[in-house]
Amino acid sequence: MTGKVVVRQVQPVDRADWQVLWANYCAFYKTDVPASTSDLLWGRLGDPNSPVKGLVAIDAAGEIVGICHYVLHPHTWSPDLLCYLEDLYTRQDRRGAGVGRALIDHLCDLAAAGGWRRVYWHTEEGNSTARRLYDKVTGGRDRFVRYCVTPADR
Repeated sequence: MTGKVVVRQVQPVDRADWQVLWANYCAFYKTDVPASTSDLLWGRLGDPNSPVKGLVAIDAAGEIVGICHYVLHPHTWSPDLLCYLEDLYTRQDRRGAGVGRALIDHLCDLAAAGGWRRVYWHTEEGNSTARRLYDKVTGGRDRFVRYCVTPADR
């Protein structure tokens, strides 16, 4: 990839390209998200009152080559918002070219401008490609261990 990647908020015109990347992201994690849920997510991304937001990365040719979804939420230890980076996906043929880094950097710039306390995320332990990037961005894992339970598990 040549040229700079531009990152901006997702816009209605992005739906078709976003849909392809979202489907590829879901396939990467071997999950089948119903179309109705994807439609709901898309609606949230376009709703200014939703805490769920979206970014797209656009290459020099004008193609959307990456997506990022994040959720802003209150924090119990401070009055500042936290930002959970929930989904980050770069087109497979553009990995290693700075797309993921551009999305994270843009999100961190939004955090600084918005006074958010922190941006945080997680990934699967075996996702070595993403973990190489995340280790560069953060300096490595923090001391916390993630636990998860669903109502059906109880």
